[in-house]
Amino acid sequence: MSEQIPLSPVARTLELNILRHNPADPASEPRFECFELEEADAMTLFIALNEIRENQDPSLQFDFVCRAGICGSCGMIINGRPGLACRTLTKDLPNKITLAPLPAFELIGDLSVNTGKWMRGMSERLETWIHRQSLENVDIDKLEDRMEPELAERLYELERCIECGCCIAACGTALMHDDFIGAVGLNQVTRFQLDPRDERSDADFYQLVGDDSGVFGCMTLLGCEDLCPKNLPLAAQISFLRRRMAAVK
Repeated sequence: MSEQIPLSPVARTLELNILRHNPADPASEPRFECFELEEADAMTLFIALNEIRENQDPSLQFDFVCRAGICGSCGMIINGRPGLACRTLTKDLPNKITLAPLPAFELIGDLSVNTGKWMRGMSERLETWIHRQSLENVDIDKLEDRMEPELAERLYELERCIECGCCIAACGTALMHDDFIGAVGLNQVTRFQLDPRDERSDADFYQLVGDDSGVFGCMTLLGCEDLCPKNLPLAAQISFLRRRMAAVK
């Protein structure tokens, strides 16, 4: 009896409902537009969107750079939840998929938002760089002071943030209050507070985040940690920072 060759499963037809709008066009109105395409093996939303733009509508706007979950450019709302298009497999989703731009950021067009503008404003506001009391006698050829491996690893863990904006889009406080710095900002402050090369005191950091637009504005809903594509321990950082700021006299 001859061996039967298993048949390949029938490819699904995906239906992508995409929220379209071009704020630069006065005649543009927000609307959902439906696109259909055949699902392929190991297809990601990034691949699906590229196929739509190449074969159906070249005007579709969305962002991408690395295609590997490193740059954070392709963040969007996927069936109601923030996520990265390049790391989301279509096989893990129903055949009907709804896509929308991340809220809380300036809309460029369709699924493209200006996260860079928001992140730069946050960084300048929180001064997310090493602060030293005196830079007059800095020897740039001198080796840096040694750091304990455990501390270096903890700093590296916080540096894994790719500033994709998913935590902001998942944050109830950030959606209600434009000035809230969100988990991405609090994570950055914690990173520099832990760094022994930064000479700012807890009182200095309190001036940056010790109010309702900072660490005390967090409602502890923790959508940020639940939906962080890099699985950062954001809840632990917020708790740590809140304890330190509450102790400032």
